[in-house]
Amino acid sequence: MMPGGMMGAMGSWGMGYGLFGWLIMLLFWVAIIAGIVLLVRWLIDQGKLKGQPQDSALDILKKRYARGEIDREQFENMKRELT
Repeated sequence: MMPGGMMGAMGSWGMGYGLFGWLIMLLFWVAIIAGIVLLVRWLIDQGKLKGQPQDSALDILKKRYARGEIDREQFENMKRELT
């Protein structure tokens, strides 16, 4: 049998890498998880951009007028500037 039992030259940390090995492994998994999170967020953002049609400036102006944010005179002036 090896001196020091089964642990022998490997020590109590596993495969002989010690604390440095654990740190590298932890950083590796943090990077993998962060990469997955970023990929999912990017895919969600891509779906939002393609799934929703963008309003034109005139549509936005009409919505503002309908909500009462601008009066009729402002609406007409802005509409003329857009066309």
